[in-house]
Formats: sequence, structure tokens, C-alpha cells
Amino acid sequence: MPTGGMPKTSDKHANNHKVASMSYSRVIVTTTINPPTEALRKFARLEDWHLVIVGDLKTPTPYHIEGATYLSPSAQEKMAPRLSDLTGWNCMQRRNFGFIWAAKQGASMMATVDDDNIPYANWGQSPLVDQEVEVDYYTSPIPAFDPVGTTEYRHLWHRGFPIQWLGDRTYANKARKRITVDVEAGFWNGDPDIDAICRMEHRPQVTFADAPFPLSGGPIAPFNSQNTILSARAFPDYFLFPKIGRMDDIWGSFWLQSKGFNVVFSKASVFQARNVHDLTKDFEAESLGYTKSYLLLPALLSEGPDAIWRFLPEGSRAIFDAYREQFN
Repeated sequence: MPTGGMPKTSDKHANNHKVASMSYSRVIVTTTINPPTEALRKFARLEDWHLVIVGDLKTPTPYHIEGATYLSPSAQEKMAPRLSDLTGWNCMQRRNFGFIWAAKQGASMMATVDDDNIPYANWGQSPLVDQEVEVDYYTSPIPAFDPVGTTEYRHLWHRGFPIQWLGDRTYANKARKRITVDVEAGFWNGDPDIDAICRMEHRPQVTFADAPFPLSGGPIAPFNSQNTILSARAFPDYFLFPKIGRMDDIWGSFWLQSKGFNVVFSKASVFQARNVHDLTKDFEAESLGYTKSYLLLPALLSEGPDAIWRFLPEGSRAIFDAYREQFN
């Protein structure tokens, strides 16, 4: 095994669950280091969807949820050894292996969820992905659109929205528009997906009204990986970038939209009973976004997707290339 790969002692993390050989049209992907949660048990019971749980070295073993597939560390190593070695362990970006697994199953759409987002009864029953839908579309004079600001909670903002532009948010330019949906980013009641600064300031518990949704806006909007459904068209380009902390999914969303994929935000379909977090550590893990996102977005819009490589750590492109190889 290459240097830096999975420690040999991690063989204890393999279990007797076999990676399913049948195909699934709709796949839910998550990672966890917790024992089975209420959220994951509910996702595993959903009809028409199949849950795959991507394990890590800290995931309790043996790990089992009835109706779900557990992708052990050893199974990930076997699937894509180079990508595994480059990604490293004990990081949420192991979820990329679940995306590969979904593609290899021939899935037509894939959801990425967190283990503390409890789905409502109607979750995933009528996904907007691959449909043409009419939405309220907001055009922003700045390079980023904040979907949270369209709601009754205008004092909050979506994690990853550049804080330098908070005072420049405006929603005056709105029109009805028909959009073919590549990505459906569902909202979340309870403790919403806001950044550490916003959470330190407001500590909100929210219940979003359904009325504003579905909605969209541009030129680019942050969306996350905790309650999001993607079309198979987006699989090869959707990627959680390792080694950039809590910007992994946010910069992945910027990257995907810079390549022309459309995102629509839909009404809250989960309740986030947020796992315990140290907000100071969250702040530190979001620092790249606070200091660089307001520079990255104009670069993506003026130069195209390849501008992102200037902002990422050395070696990031090699990791992405190893990921893309799995779709050839």
C-alpha cells in the first residue's frame, strides 16, 4: 500500500456486510463517525431510495442499519486505492467514494445527506431533479446569491456566502424563470446551515415557510452536501474538495455551477438536530471561505472553472483527477 494509506490495524473496521451487487436508481450517500442515528435509520427505510454509508476509521464497528449498504474502509481502498491514499482518512470527503459507488450502480440521481438531518415523511417523494420547473429567479448585482436571504430569516445567511458582501444582498430583481434542475438543494428546519460567525451571533432555531420555494438565483449560490439531490449528469463533476475544511462542499458547489449546472432551492424537507460542534473550531475550518471566497467567485465567472486550482492547496488537482478516473 502506498505511504500514507490506511493503517493495517484498520482491518478491524471491515465487517461482514457485502457491497450490494444489484443496481439502484436513486441512491442516498452519507458519512458518519457516530452510531446509527435516527436520521440514517429513517433514510434507510425510504421507498425508492437506497442508503449507502461511507465508513471512516472512526466509524463504530461493526456498523449495521437494516436496508442500508455500509462501504467499509477496506472496500473504499479496493474501489479506488489511489484516490483513497490521496484523500486520507478521518475526513468528511470520504463521501466522494459514495458518489462513485452511486455512479457505478447506474443511479439516475443521488442525494447527499448528513447523519443529523432527520427527513420528513415526504422527503424524496417528488424530486425536482431532471425536471423543468418554474421558479422565482433572483439576479444579484454581486457575484453570489444568498438563498437564505429570500426567506423570513433575512438576518441569517447560507454557510459559504462571502461575508464581505452581506451588506450588498438585494432581492429586488426577481422574475419567473423556467429551469432544468441539475441540483435540488433542500432547506433544513431546526438549526440551519449557516456559518460559525452567523451561529455565534444568532444561535437560531428556524422553521422556514414553504411559500418562497422553489427558488433560484445567480450568478452563483452556495449549496451544501447535507440535504441535496443531484442528477446523474452532475456526478463526474460534483466533488468535495479535501484539505480545505468546511469549504469542501461549498467550493464544490461553486465549481459545479461555474461548469454550467443549475441549482434550485426547495422547501425544508429535514429537521437538523445538529451534532455537537465547537463553534471556534468550525470558525477555523471555515477560514478559507471567509478570506478567499469573495476572490474565487469573480475568478470563476471571468476565467472559467479552471480558476479554482489557484485557490486550492497543492495536489488538489491530482486528487480530483483520481476521482474523475472512476467515471471513465
